[in-house]
Amino acid sequence: MIQEEVKETVKEGAEKVKDVIEENVWGTIQDFLNLGIHFKTGNTPIDFTVGHLLLVILAFIVATAALRLIRSFITRNMDLENELKFKSIFKFIRYIVYVIVVVITLSASGIDVTVLLTASAALFVGLGLALQDLFTDIIGGIFIMVDKSLSVGDVIEIDGKVGRVFEIKLRTTRALTRDDKVIIIPNHHFINEIVFNYTQNHKTTRETVKVGVAYGSDTQLVRKILLDCAGKQNGVLKNPKPTVLFEEFGDSSLNFGVFFFINDSFSDPRIKSEIRFRIDEEFRKNNITIPFPQRDVHFYPAENQ
Repeated sequence: MIQEEVKETVKEGAEKVKDVIEENVWGTIQDFLNLGIHFKTGNTPIDFTVGHLLLVILAFIVATAALRLIRSFITRNMDLENELKFKSIFKFIRYIVYVIVVVITLSASGIDVTVLLTASAALFVGLGLALQDLFTDIIGGIFIMVDKSLSVGDVIEIDGKVGRVFEIKLRTTRALTRDDKVIIIPNHHFINEIVFNYTQNHKTTRETVKVGVAYGSDTQLVRKILLDCAGKQNGVLKNPKPTVLFEEFGDSSLNFGVFFFINDSFSDPRIKSEIRFRIDEEFRKNNITIPFPQRDVHFYPAENQ
């Protein structure tokens, strides 16, 4: 009898403790989770509570972990250059996934997402107009990385400026100019404008130095001097060999061009300058004149009236 009474007393005490926990502790937790913003849009009530916020945070954590696993799985066999390109694209994909996760999580927790999207339509339109250049840059960055139209180390010319690319990001590309200055290029320029890539196919490029000589000069001697000046210059390739073209009979001069190949187009102004110094020196030795532009002016006396 005593044992049964003790058991009954313990059981009743346990039930009372359980009731207290359910009423106080769990009730307090529920009250905390129900704290938040409550308003109506028309006849539709919208509630965004602490519970919804915690659910979104949990969804973010799960999505981040899943995305890291996916990225590690895809990039495990990639080389360093392709891995860096993929990571840049993956950042953009991650943002899209986060937005989708938030929408799905809020919708699954009972919030009418369509009402929120409709109420924020004007904001989204304004935001889209403000960020359209940003999105264009991002799309341009994705195209650059996917079709490999540009790589780190390429020498490019854009808007009359020549630079060597040292970094490609999702929104911008950075290049070092010949003046040792960094030029930051928004990626939409590679979609909307013509860009010269000197080293897309290979590092070797053909360059030229043009010069005019006076009428009556020995053209065969001029050709020999130009070939010698280009052939003796450091940085000019021996194969293919330099060539000289007699380009035209100009107004004041006979115009020639010496064409040669180099494997460092980033340094071609220095090479061209040295060749011009050599040409000027050899022309002086051989009495070959580089003429000034000439114009004949005729004066006609006015007739006496």
